[in-house]
Amino acid sequence: MINGLILNSIQAVKIMGLLSDGVLKKYTIGLSCAFLFACAGGEIKDQADVTTIKAPTSYVDVDSDVELDFKNALTLMQQEKNAQAIVVLKTVIEREQRLPAPYVNIAIAYNKVDAKKAAEENLIKALKLDIGHPVANNELGLLYRKSGKFNAARTAYQNAIKDHPDYLPAKRNLGVLCDLYLHDFDCALEQFENYLELKPDDKTVAIWVADIKRRLGK
Repeated sequence: MINGLILNSIQAVKIMGLLSDGVLKKYTIGLSCAFLFACAGGEIKDQADVTTIKAPTSYVDVDSDVELDFKNALTLMQQEKNAQAIVVLKTVIEREQRLPAPYVNIAIAYNKVDAKKAAEENLIKALKLDIGHPVANNELGLLYRKSGKFNAARTAYQNAIKDHPDYLPAKRNLGVLCDLYLHDFDCALEQFENYLELKPDDKTVAIWVADIKRRLGK
C-alpha cells in the first residue's frame, strides 16, 4: 500500500521493478572513464546494454595502484562482497579525491549493506565534484524516494537527465516517481514516452504509457 491506497496490477509491477536491486553495470568505456563515471547500482536490470556515458573532454591522471584498487573494488561489488569493497574504496578515496566515481561506488556498496546515511553522504560528495553525474543523481534519487523525500528525489533525477538526456534509468525512475508517488501524470507520461524513444522495445513501459493515457483520457 502507498498513501493508504491499494495499487492496481500495473502499479504493482512498477513497485516491484523499483524494489528489485539491479545488477552492477559496466559501461562501454575504458577503465579510466569507468573511474570517472562509476558503476551503476540502479534498479533497471536490462539497462547496461543500451546505456553509455560519453567520456569527458578533460582527463585526470590517476595513479596506477589507485586505479587497480578501484577495479578490484568493482569486482568485489559484482561478487556482492560489499563490505570488503567498502574497505578497498576507503583506501582509494584516501589517495584520490578529485573524481566522483569512488564516492559513487562506495555509496552503492553502503546502500547494499543498509548503511543509508553513509550512502547519502558519499553521493553528496560525488555531486560536489560533478553536479550532473548521472549515476550519483540516480542513486540519490532512489535513496530519497525510499525515504519519502519525493521532491528531493525528483530534483536528483532531473539533474541526471539534464546533463545526460540519454541516461535511461533516471528517466524511468522519474516516470515512476511522478506516477506513483507525486501523482503528476503528465510528468510520468513525458518521461516514459521519452524513454521509449530511446528503447522502443520495452513492452513494460509501453503498457505504462497506455495506462496513463487511459487515466488522463487521452
